[in-house]
Amino acid sequence: MRRVTCVAACLVFAVTTLYAQATAPQIRAARAYQSAVKNGRPALRVFLQNFPKGADLHVHLSGAVYAESFIREAGDDGLCVDPAALRFVKPPCEAPLVAAAQVPANQHLYDRLIDAFSMRDFVPRAGVSGHDQFFATFARFGGINKGHEGEWADEVAARAAAQNQPYLELMETPPFSHAARIARQIRWKPDTTPTAREFAHARQALLDLGLRDEVAVDRAQVKAIEARRRALERCGTPRAAPACQVEVRYLYQVLRGNPPEQVFAQTLLGFETVEASMEAGDESFVGINFVMPEDGYLSMRDYTLHMKMLDYLHSVYPRVHISLHAGELTEGTVPPEGLRFHIRQAVELGHAERIGHGVDLMYEDDARGLLKEMAAKHVMVEINLSSNEEILDVKGADHPFPLYRAARVPVALSTDDEGVSRIDLTHEYVRAALDYHLSYENLKDLARTGMEHSFLPGTSLWAQDDVFSSSAAACKGQALGGEKPDAACRTFLAGSQKAAAQWELERRFRVFEAKF
Repeated sequence: MRRVTCVAACLVFAVTTLYAQATAPQIRAARAYQSAVKNGRPALRVFLQNFPKGADLHVHLSGAVYAESFIREAGDDGLCVDPAALRFVKPPCEAPLVAAAQVPANQHLYDRLIDAFSMRDFVPRAGVSGHDQFFATFARFGGINKGHEGEWADEVAARAAAQNQPYLELMETPPFSHAARIARQIRWKPDTTPTAREFAHARQALLDLGLRDEVAVDRAQVKAIEARRRALERCGTPRAAPACQVEVRYLYQVLRGNPPEQVFAQTLLGFETVEASMEAGDESFVGINFVMPEDGYLSMRDYTLHMKMLDYLHSVYPRVHISLHAGELTEGTVPPEGLRFHIRQAVELGHAERIGHGVDLMYEDDARGLLKEMAAKHVMVEINLSSNEEILDVKGADHPFPLYRAARVPVALSTDDEGVSRIDLTHEYVRAALDYHLSYENLKDLARTGMEHSFLPGTSLWAQDDVFSSSAAACKGQALGGEKPDAACRTFLAGSQKAAAQWELERRFRVFEAKF
């Protein structure tokens, strides 16, 4: 009996000692974090600037670019500025138009453009809400010439690198003019929802009309963006920029505010493009997303139809990952009945693996049942605190972020449109930490959750979904993020891009915490 007791006690002592040794740097980092919280927002910003943040999974590429970059590029391209409408227009730059190249010399106009292209200094007024200003910015800077996406990706990646953020999924809308044109040739019955057979017929008609001809164009565009980004960053050379260490993948944006036959054609093109990328094993498109204001007339009218489109296309292309904007609504933006089903349909009909925003959660029918379902299915919510306040005036205790966390629905912070909001991901971590009194371990869980729910191919590093306490069998017993994993673990990591990215995040945690 004494021998059993001794063995048990020795095991407890050994485990306790090992735990203390393994977590000592983390304990010191947690204490430094609490000290930073007590010292206020600037001190916390300093602490979190280099805190490893994992992934930003909800980023619109054009919306992530700061206004100053657009103005510079418009000047380089010889564009003009309409000082009344505060937007770019094509030359000639005859009065009252102003050459964009001359704008930096006119501080007043320069400031007005930055304010028009972003939420900087915006104050709601009669007839112009934060929602109106936010979405109006895209039309104003939308006149910029195409071809700068590589520069934009470099800007966003460089900002990520400066914040110790190793992974990005950027939303981008590739060319779809051919798909839109042939969509008008298929017969779409107005005010009806097609059956699965009718969806199949429409799909085949689009394919017969050459929809796949645009797939190569779309894949080539993203490859060109990445090639330009990596050239700007001098990747693969001794002078490589830190941004070269940021992995970037792309989500295919579908514009939900278009007529239904066009939405179906573009969605089909998106599925075909992502599927082709996966089959080729290239590092470009990893998933699909629906964008444009959710409260728009067509977005609301056709919401269920869009989800049924996704339901059908998911049955044809089950490997294609889906993340959906859903629940970017609140009381007053739409009639009450419009708040009751978007998130649920995105999960159940749209097969969304991730939900963007999810703000109107508690207006949904059986909201608590929906929370349980999302937790059970491990559907992650991309939390965008700043844009939710700016667009919907939802913040603090009115935001469902704490409810998702309490229900064990996986959540991760993201920026949405950091250029429009004039923020970065560190800002969102600071905000979450202070507004919701998060611990250091809570922040690590947010970062790990983002990497766990990336659409990178491969098996997760973790043994259980969204449980970050035990690694997969191949790496069990290894020092997570260590420089020298054993042969079995190295083989496992080599065969999974996702696990390799997660291992890199753990390595960054080890480096970060060793400084305290």
